Amino acid sequence: MAEQIFRGIELLPKTRAVRQLFILLHGVGATPSDLAPLANTLRDAFPDAAFLLPGGTFPFDGGGSRRQWFSINGVTEANRPARVAEAIPALHALVRQAQGRFRVLQPDTALVGFSQGAIMALEFSVAHDGSIGRVVAFSGRFAQLPDKAPGLTTLHLLHGEDDPVIPVRHAYAAYDRLTDVHGDATLDVASAVGHEIHAALAGRAVYRLQTCVPLRSWKQALGSA
Repeated sequence: MAEQIFRGIELLPKTRAVRQLFILLHGVGATPSDLAPLANTLRDAFPDAAFLLPGGTFPFDGGGSRRQWFSINGVTEANRPARVAEAIPALHALVRQAQGRFRVLQPDTALVGFSQGAIMALEFSVAHDGSIGRVVAFSGRFAQLPDKAPGLTTLHLLHGEDDPVIPVRHAYAAYDRLTDVHGDATLDVASAVGHEIHAALAGRAVYRLQTCVPLRSWKQALGSA
């Protein structure tokens, strides 16, 4: 079977070997270039990383060149989980292909999503626990709160307190559920911020990625001690 050609924006280290992989998933009705500012912020912090900004799997229902990961036409709380589940295999194939191409291991791979892209990243972490090391979810939510937390993936939730599209209560609910089921997660909420990747949240994401030691590493250290 021929290897699938990556379609989107690709940003690679200029003089270094690739040691980390970031895959950035845009929101509904957007394009990969919409996440270029975030990618540049992350590149400054992680110069050894490759950054892939793919386009959503499906054309946007509204037409044009915009994309989406699953259709929002007629989407409801009841049918959203099934739509996301149907979209996960294509994302999994993209992740696996990128990891193989750049020879990056699963713990050194991060999925970064905004809005619908964050939904995909969060659900991916549950469906394929351990396939990636980190999820950074801006202004997102779970399609359905998980019964079991990922054991090998750390989740960083970032949200605007005044988000009118995906209300912040979804972020609090996700964090509470992950805490209840012993997941490894952080939550940062920015006041007076709406449905956007605000500079304050982008900066906080860098901080979390650079400083948070995965909970599983703490547990292993304590067990060894």
